[in-house]
Amino acid sequence: MTRFGFRTRLFLILSLFALLPALVLTVAWGATFSSILPLVTEGAAWDSVAASGQRALGEMRRHRLTERQQRALREHEQELNISLTQARRFRFLATRAPPVVLLLAFIGLGLVALIASRVAGHLSRQLSRPLHELVGWTDLIARGEDLPNAAAGRGAPEFEVLRAQMRAMAADLDRGRERELEAARLRAFRESARRVAHELKNPLTPIRFAVDRLRRDAPAHLGETVEVLAAEANRLEAMARSFAQFGRLPEGPASAVDLEELVRSTARATLPQGIALEFSVNEDTPMVHGHYEALARALTNVLINAVEACAQEGTIGITLSRATLGDGRPAVQIAVRDTGCGIPADRLARIWEPYVTDKPAGTGLGLAIARQTVVAHHGAVDAVSTVGKGTEIRFILPVSGDGSPTEMS
Repeated sequence: MTRFGFRTRLFLILSLFALLPALVLTVAWGATFSSILPLVTEGAAWDSVAASGQRALGEMRRHRLTERQQRALREHEQELNISLTQARRFRFLATRAPPVVLLLAFIGLGLVALIASRVAGHLSRQLSRPLHELVGWTDLIARGEDLPNAAAGRGAPEFEVLRAQMRAMAADLDRGRERELEAARLRAFRESARRVAHELKNPLTPIRFAVDRLRRDAPAHLGETVEVLAAEANRLEAMARSFAQFGRLPEGPASAVDLEELVRSTARATLPQGIALEFSVNEDTPMVHGHYEALARALTNVLINAVEACAQEGTIGITLSRATLGDGRPAVQIAVRDTGCGIPADRLARIWEPYVTDKPAGTGLGLAIARQTVVAHHGAVDAVSTVGKGTEIRFILPVSGDGSPTEMS
């Protein structure tokens, strides 16, 4: 059996809602008019009245009447003739009126049908086109494709509200997919980092023992070689620590963290003598809930990068201020800016990815660890840079939270 489309079904339903009542009323009115009109215009009754009236008038004329009675008789006869004439006219019209009336009724029904079809067609278009468009959007959302940006401008205003809500829902789904993909990718990176850290740590202990023994027993002409071994062992140990840090999230109970004290102590411990420090803090900056050591390590990684960008000289500025996260939550922002070489735009978007570095001896995990720590605290990171002028790295941490940094999702 052929299945009509939604627009056709809607058109038929709307048309029937208009036509069926009109058709029923037209037929009922026509039948009633045709059945009642002959009763009203019964010719036999008027003929009987005319005959009896003529007989009565004839009988009256046989008697001697006064002038007044004769005048009254003539007036009655005149009225009787007029009534009979009107009755014949009405009967003539009544015998021909029902077909005409029914014809006019069906013409009116046709006009109603025409108007109803136009209205039903307009309403069906206004409803079916936006619905068809939105059904298509559901397919695009299911496939993860972008929705059309241009507004169709069809249908009732409620459809535009629905379009806006579907765009917002699609954006939320895209962000959720991106977060899930990123979380899965970072889980794989962290698992790889844990394994690499484990594989590096296993031989490091005997290597350090061997280097210490060589320092004591090796001939003098091998001293430089021993120091090279010691330096490479230290580098491998630092690399193992970096992999181990990236391979785990902040652990232990969270507590209130005074960011001003954290920033000052971390800067004192990290910045060398040749670097000028400019520190600015708002007096009403609140505390945040989190892990002090993890946040200190994240800030340390950023400060080390800033020092290297400045080539051990220049100025590093740290600003601590109130901020707001994208969802409207109150937050505190730590901004670290340097006067170094800057980062090209094509590389800026990738600085937070693990294993991405342009340093010969780098692991590419410093900023990845920093971002992982901030996001685990339900915060956000950002970076702006101008080549030749410097870079600014921002941590945005929520003021209030559940106090339990968790896996990124």
